[in-house]
Amino acid sequence: MEPGIGRGVRLAVVIAGLAWVTVGPSGAQDVGQPPPPPAAPTAPAAAPEPPAPSAPASPATAASVGAPKVAPPAPVNLEALPPPPPEVKAEAPKPKTPPPGPPLPARAPAAVLRVLDKVTAETMAFEAPVGRRVRYKSLVFEVKACVTRGPADPQPQPSVYLVITSDAGVATGAALAPRQVFKGWMFANAPGVSALRHPVYDAWLVACNAAAPAM
Repeated sequence: MEPGIGRGVRLAVVIAGLAWVTVGPSGAQDVGQPPPPPAAPTAPAAAPEPPAPSAPASPATAASVGAPKVAPPAPVNLEALPPPPPEVKAEAPKPKTPPPGPPLPARAPAAVLRVLDKVTAETMAFEAPVGRRVRYKSLVFEVKACVTRGPADPQPQPSVYLVITSDAGVATGAALAPRQVFKGWMFANAPGVSALRHPVYDAWLVACNAAAPAM
């Protein structure tokens, strides 16, 4: 080999070695310079603050939003208004008076009776007080009540509640235990409606509290 070629090869090798040392294997940093300081860690980004709650809208504000504007009413002149009418108190209805009923029958203290003896054809009228017993032969009369309906009418209607008992035999006339032969109402205007049923005697009402007719 020629001397000049060998020198050039050695020089190229030296230059290549210097370049490897200066650049390094990765070609990122020189050997003679200090390494750069590490980068400071970056602070995490702050979370965004929530928006502050807004105050609730008042009813007037909420109602006014989107609502058409209404003109305020015109003032009313109270002095020009007429006075209120006077209060009228309703009167309580008066109770209706019931119509008068029929007059009550007049009660009498005694009854006038007439008796007929069918055997002898003898008749007799007598007065029997209310609540007392009156005897005629074998018959005993006891008046419980004697009333007259329509005493002011031209034809009054007297009636008597009477109890009649007999204490003699029908055929022989012998004394027997008293037995009731009639009990009920007798009517002077209709003696046949309720009459005494007896084989010897007949009796009926003449009037209430009237003088006994002459024999």
